[in-house]
Amino acid sequence: LSRLEAADNEVEELGAGIAALTALKSLDVANNQLKELPAALADCPRLKEANFKGNQLKDKRLEKMVNGCQTKAILEYLRAGGRGKGKGESSREEARKKKREKQQKKDDGEQDEVEEASKLLVKILHVSENPAPLVVKVSPGVRDVRAFIVCCVLKGVNLKPGSALKRFLSAQTKLHEDICEKRTAATIATHDLQLVRGPLTYSVQPPDELKIMPLGRKEIKAKDLLRQLQSEAEEQRKQKKRQNVSGLHKYLQLLDGKDNYPCLVDAEGVVISFPPITNSEKTKIRKETRDLFLEVTSDTSLQICKDVMDALILKIAELNRFTLENKEDSGSDDESDALCGRVNLNPSQNVQAMNLPLVVEQVRVVDTDGNLKVLYPSKTDLATVSSLLTVIR
Repeated sequence: LSRLEAADNEVEELGAGIAALTALKSLDVANNQLKELPAALADCPRLKEANFKGNQLKDKRLEKMVNGCQTKAILEYLRAGGRGKGKGESSREEARKKKREKQQKKDDGEQDEVEEASKLLVKILHVSENPAPLVVKVSPGVRDVRAFIVCCVLKGVNLKPGSALKRFLSAQTKLHEDICEKRTAATIATHDLQLVRGPLTYSVQPPDELKIMPLGRKEIKAKDLLRQLQSEAEEQRKQKKRQNVSGLHKYLQLLDGKDNYPCLVDAEGVVISFPPITNSEKTKIRKETRDLFLEVTSDTSLQICKDVMDALILKIAELNRFTLENKEDSGSDDESDALCGRVNLNPSQNVQAMNLPLVVEQVRVVDTDGNLKVLYPSKTDLATVSSLLTVIR
């Protein structure tokens, strides 16, 4: 267990047994009912990030530290016996610590090997190594509408077997609800790379000029699409006799007051994305899709786009491994199955298939003069998911 998130849960005590979580890197127990923090926290060898804010700690010095100091300083304080308890218990903790350290040295090498082997793999293909890198050009008009965009290409996904595509779409919906904060912080768009015609342009258009073929609908002007969705939302409210609506109808208010709407346009002048509302039917992902073009936009910050993209790549890698580990009938011929790696693999072939990394191709976002605005993934990107993902750079 490398990440433990238990904020806002009325937790009253952390026991000394937490030191047994030797792989723990991130701990969030903010806004609970903790009165003390165990010295054993200092024995978690990999713990780098911890959030204890919002707890009424007896040790007032410690309470000040959790609100203003780095995790390392807090752990040093706990190691020295701070937390409002006597030194007797601190001595006992010290004895336990030495015993654990001795055992840990014995197991550490083996554990690291197991930990690395269990991680998901992605390989970065740099722009300099890519003979035909995709480029996104940003027009100045987006600055006042939806200023931030991050893109990349992800190759090697397997959506064909069983419910793999359904799981992929459900995961995207969940990310929109959670990390994207119901699309108010950011919006994800995923496309079939084979259907994307680059270079791409991220720009704005007036509502009565922007045309798109939304997923599952005919081509329509943005102004008319929003009016149609608003009408559907009203009908939903009447039928269900409640205020909440579902689907795209939930996001209509995000464009309130905008004179221009953001859009991603391909080399043929076709709008393939209309954030935060919908993608285009033209680049729709299907079971046969193997390579993806991923796009995250936001009117809040560039970092949010990057954090969401990190989470999206991790989720796709997890789903890809799940698909490989759980054989499902793809309902297709043998040749197609072979292409997807699904034909009666023996155990060694299964391991080999699961260890094949997804390939993440860097995508440059430039201004109208060709000056670089964003390159994703850069050297510092994907760090937020590094405990679960091995990145070959």
